[in-house]
Amino acid sequence: MTVGMCDTFNALCCVYFGRWLIEGSPYVILIDVAFTAWSLDTWKSELWDLCDIGVPWFDREANDAVLFGFLTVWLLGEVCTQCDEPPHIVAHFHEWLAGLGLVLCRQRQLPVATVFTTHATLLGRYLCAGNVDFYNKLADFNVEKEAGDRQIYHRYCLERAAAHCAHVFTTVSQITAIEAEHLLKRKPDIVTPNGLNVKKFSAVHEFQNLHAQSKNRIQEFVRGHFYGHMDFNLDKCLFLFIAGRYEFSNKGADIFLEALARLNYLLRVNHSDVTVIAFFIMPARTNNFNVETLKGQAVRKQLWDTAQTVKERFGKKLYESLLVGQLPDVSKMLDKEDFTIMKRAIFATQRQCQPPVCTHNMLEDSSDPILNCVRRIGLFNSSSDRVKIIFHPEFLSSTSPLLPMDYEEFVRGCHLGVFPSYYEPWGYTPAECTVMGIPSISTNLSGFGCFMEEHIADPSAYGIYILDRRFRGVDESCNQLTSFLFQFCKQSRRQRIIQRNRTERLSDLLDWRYLGRYYISARHMALAKAFPDTFMYELQEPTSASGFRYPRPASVPPSPALSRHSSPHHSEAEDNDDERYDEDLEAEKDRVNIRQPYTLPFKNKSSAHGK
Repeated sequence: MTVGMCDTFNALCCVYFGRWLIEGSPYVILIDVAFTAWSLDTWKSELWDLCDIGVPWFDREANDAVLFGFLTVWLLGEVCTQCDEPPHIVAHFHEWLAGLGLVLCRQRQLPVATVFTTHATLLGRYLCAGNVDFYNKLADFNVEKEAGDRQIYHRYCLERAAAHCAHVFTTVSQITAIEAEHLLKRKPDIVTPNGLNVKKFSAVHEFQNLHAQSKNRIQEFVRGHFYGHMDFNLDKCLFLFIAGRYEFSNKGADIFLEALARLNYLLRVNHSDVTVIAFFIMPARTNNFNVETLKGQAVRKQLWDTAQTVKERFGKKLYESLLVGQLPDVSKMLDKEDFTIMKRAIFATQRQCQPPVCTHNMLEDSSDPILNCVRRIGLFNSSSDRVKIIFHPEFLSSTSPLLPMDYEEFVRGCHLGVFPSYYEPWGYTPAECTVMGIPSISTNLSGFGCFMEEHIADPSAYGIYILDRRFRGVDESCNQLTSFLFQFCKQSRRQRIIQRNRTERLSDLLDWRYLGRYYISARHMALAKAFPDTFMYELQEPTSASGFRYPRPASVPPSPALSRHSSPHHSEAEDNDDERYDEDLEAEKDRVNIRQPYTLPFKNKSSAHGK
């Protein structure tokens, strides 16, 4: 750790230098903005004089952005002045909170190539939170008025100034690029999709085993939650989930609940033996766990302990009988005391009420959007329902007394992630499902969904279902989502295993080792614009699809609607029939169809002239 002296402002400025405790241990500089809070009024006045942007005193987040911006440009200026040779620095700024530093870099004419990335426009988030017809009216918004009405005009000005001052402006997806062009009035130069550290999630050939292990842990929770109403077969039970910020409409929780109600009807009228349990993992205001939910887990544990006690007594009698060379008399293996213990355990599982929908006590139960929607559609976890709902209004933790699993374990144990978002600039949740081999549903209004449509000829064959929310009405989209869910419920266990194998093979597509090239390209483009005498960049339209292109699998598709009729019962014939599917052959075909990596059209003029 080092502390630097801020000579420019004749004051101490705390700057900490060290390594980031993540894989690769990169160097990191931390600037303590609170240490220079006394300069806030001076810098806000300077911001007004330079840019005509006024920041109100009550907006603490914007005040921190001002402090961070001025400190950032001071730091970059110090680096530039202490270099022996003319520096070629690239500064990449993310989101409006960091954008002021970019604006000041250009205003002070520092020798710095600047890149600005917006992961979601500020105004776009606010507009979608207000339930407006966002995408159909995108070209018609009076952006200054809309920002002013929402009291974020100063923030919007900072974001827009950063977008226009940057040498290179990028967004994370094509759908966000369209949004940025209309709201920030500049078309992005390049799309830089978000990636994942796939190595962190990689389980190679073990991911199917990890799915089974995590699924067993979820099943244990379900046994406790539905005690007294376990009238369904857990082996025929599918676990679906939606997770993320509690934005009821933006995240698509509204359309998901409506589709679940329709799915429940279809499963009942078709006399399906499949039960669907849908988890909603969205943090909300609560005061504690639901007593009935905690009781369920206690009852389950008590039943398990009782079963272990009886098993030990039974085993001891069996051992004694075999030890003297006699076959046991089964009628005498369980005595009256054993039956009494078991009867008491059965009586303890009696339950007069329905299993709870919510696992916690909600502070605003009567106005909660999910609970109100559940009341409207009537999915109360009754015995006749084939679709059950569990609302867990808290992020998952391995230390929870209720569902002791972290998020990654939970995702691995589920069968399908459902993310029918209306506003999702990228979408890390379906991406995380993909690298863990779990199929998912996303939309063509999410960056992830658009990205996958570009790269995969038939996304659904790889377990990536793309819901059309851009060109269809809400009811049509809901019907399409219901169809996806119903077709998934009709898959056999083997078809789901095949689909998970295909899904997991898409991991390389989302790895930073592949997607990082777009960030490199953006920074090279910025160098060429900032230092045209030294660097050059051959302009061409680098699409996010250049590199990978997955064809449609040659084997029988996993959807029962398109494959041959199969027996409704698990049979030896189903296991022995390979359905023309060869996993190694499929993987090899995908590798052959992967294009060569995208080559950066970048040259250093000095090296080019030296040849």
